[in-house]
Amino acid sequence: MTDAPRLQADPPAAPLLAPARPSLYDRFAARLTVDERARRLYAWLAPTIVVLLAAVLRLWNLGAAHDLMNQFDETYYVKDAWSMSRLGYEGAWPEGANELFLSGDVNTFLTDPAFVVHPPLGKWIIALGMMVLGPESGWGWRITTALLGTAAVLLLMLIAKRLTRSTTFAVVAGLLMAVDGLAISMSRVALLDTPLTFFVLLAFLFVLLDRERTMTRIAETVAARFEGDVPPSWGPLLWNRPWIVAAGAALGAASAVKWSGVWVLAGLGIYLVVTDALARRRAGVVLWPHDAVRQGLATFVLLVPVAFVVYLASWTGWLVTEGGYDRHSADAAPATGLWEWVPLPLQSLWIDHVTMYNAAAQITSGHTYSSPAWQWPLLLRPTGMYYHHDALGVDGCAAANGCSQVVSSIPNPLVWYAGVAAVLYLVYRFVVTRDWRFALVLTGIVITYVPWLFFPERTVFQFYTVLMLPFMLIALTFALQAIAGPPGADVYRRHTGQRLVIVFLAVALALAAFWYPVISAMSVPFEFWQLHNWMQGWI
Repeated sequence: MTDAPRLQADPPAAPLLAPARPSLYDRFAARLTVDERARRLYAWLAPTIVVLLAAVLRLWNLGAAHDLMNQFDETYYVKDAWSMSRLGYEGAWPEGANELFLSGDVNTFLTDPAFVVHPPLGKWIIALGMMVLGPESGWGWRITTALLGTAAVLLLMLIAKRLTRSTTFAVVAGLLMAVDGLAISMSRVALLDTPLTFFVLLAFLFVLLDRERTMTRIAETVAARFEGDVPPSWGPLLWNRPWIVAAGAALGAASAVKWSGVWVLAGLGIYLVVTDALARRRAGVVLWPHDAVRQGLATFVLLVPVAFVVYLASWTGWLVTEGGYDRHSADAAPATGLWEWVPLPLQSLWIDHVTMYNAAAQITSGHTYSSPAWQWPLLLRPTGMYYHHDALGVDGCAAANGCSQVVSSIPNPLVWYAGVAAVLYLVYRFVVTRDWRFALVLTGIVITYVPWLFFPERTVFQFYTVLMLPFMLIALTFALQAIAGPPGADVYRRHTGQRLVIVFLAVALALAAFWYPVISAMSVPFEFWQLHNWMQGWI
């Protein structure tokens, strides 16, 4: 007797490995490709919202911390700026000037000159705010810095849009900077680093605009010069490059804020020469190295003289008045020989620059918050710019252990460390792909960070990294774009990647909200401030 035949059961259905529908974002992006009106609306509305958010976070309660933050240079820049607006140069201040200034007695400056180690443009920018809103509160001291910090977010998005070729990821880059603690805190104090950042980003944008014109012109001109299959020996010599002139003006302004702008001028100049050389080689120019040297000389003429003129113009107040520091230093011993034709005021200005340089090079004294450049990627010592403590019952404090007001330059920790990793990722991607976009971002990192490594003895601070922060955020944006998946990837890959990006951004925004009170001088319980001291160096 044999067993009855058994019915074969259907195999279990294979689990679905991918969602059946594209992600919500992909459906939204698909709609934008077919709806021109929606695409235009999104292209301006999303960045506008980010800029407004940046403005609110930088302008809200800007006068908080009614103090000149005498641990840092706000105490000098504010008073220098105000005296410049009255004298044309930085005047000296008597003993106890801070207390008098904060009480509203702002005109106790002397006609004697004060010695300074930075060019005047950044202080003129600070002075403009006080001339409009008055010098009696932090609103007057800090308004122009806050506005330039907000504008820097817009510039970052314009740059990121051209590099990532995506409005969405340009907005991501801008959003990360809009809410970042380092960017916000440096926009809420009257220091020079935010104006410097603004002008550097402006110069990078102009270089990008030049590239969009120049690379095509080189390729088309060289192609037209081929004789059959024989390539030309020389490419075009391009003088009509208005964006390079504009970049030179922006970099002259950056150098007139802080001398570290000169590093950016030199770095971008080298970048332009190298990219011109590579464009000519790709186009088929036979003598491309010689051609690149020839074009490099033309680029120098377009870039550097205008930078020098803008820089010199920033010293107009010192030159047209008589009382500035070292103003008549060349009168007693004017130059002879080759340089005797130089007007005495310019000779004196040169002497003043030598004095400034020697003084700046000798800033090696210890400081509680000093942080050598090698520490910056590790975020070991953020800068505490302001701290005030009120006991229970003082100024409305209801916390048992008192209340604290803090201005710290700490960036968003998640974004910062992810940004450092993204820079390393971008180095790898550049080695593999030789993508010019990655080269430009890495150029920004190198020229805003590496020079500081050559001054290990100099007293420097972590807040200087606000200048390299935008380039780190672009590197991070490239990494997030790669995680989100390329447009042609399968639905599962896109869903998974986009969810990871959304989770990252959600955590980053939560941390930004957690940190905002201690970068904006809000009065918070002392225990709340302690919650932010994750490492010993963060205290």
